[in-house]
Amino acid sequence: MEYSFWLFALFLLLAEVLGTIGGFGSSMLVMPLASWFLPFDQALGLTALFHVFSNGAKMLLFRKGISWRLLLWLGLPAVIFVIIGAQLTIAIEEKALSITLGGVLVLLGASLLLRPEWKLDATRVNATSGGVVSGLLAGLAGTGGAVRGITLAAFSLEKSAFVSTSAWIDMGVDLSRSAVYASNGFMTSAVLYYLPLMAVASFLGSWLGKLAIDRIDQSSFRRIVLILVVIMGGITVLQALR
Repeated sequence: MEYSFWLFALFLLLAEVLGTIGGFGSSMLVMPLASWFLPFDQALGLTALFHVFSNGAKMLLFRKGISWRLLLWLGLPAVIFVIIGAQLTIAIEEKALSITLGGVLVLLGASLLLRPEWKLDATRVNATSGGVVSGLLAGLAGTGGAVRGITLAAFSLEKSAFVSTSAWIDMGVDLSRSAVYASNGFMTSAVLYYLPLMAVASFLGSWLGKLAIDRIDQSSFRRIVLILVVIMGGITVLQALR
């Protein structure tokens, strides 16, 4: 197979491991990486499919302590607004979407770096608002995990419950946007070519991330990953402007 295939395979695996450990999912890393290998619309389709596998792995590996109230308060609005965001991609040109993605990554990554201890109040309004924003960003720019992570963090869930609840919400989000992307022709043969790779990388990466979670200094690691996210966001914006 081509060198680029194996390079992309390594990137997907690393993104899944880093996203699992970092606590915000791999979409902040997978979407900009995918857009370097594929046109933006196909990158959206690939990222959505990859996260269906990723969420399935996390639902199996982290099965305890799901917060059913947050599935309703945060998950339902996220699913509704990811469909709206995914439909909007049809009306917006690729350059604008790439700049939006890069800007979102820089803004979210820098905000989490500068205010690592900042938390929302644990209210139903904030949970619903977080679902709306994370869903819209996921549909439009391919990444809403950081907003969902910030929202879930307000409710002080145990680590496994946090990952599990996030995965259940994200599964609804990614299945919904995958259906919209597929209906609009984003799931091309170039995307489906990577399907076996996505399945292996998502499950292996989630498993490795689970093994590492209890063995590392998570706060220091999280800062490193967020710096990487900011850099990738900046590169994505520069590429779009060029």
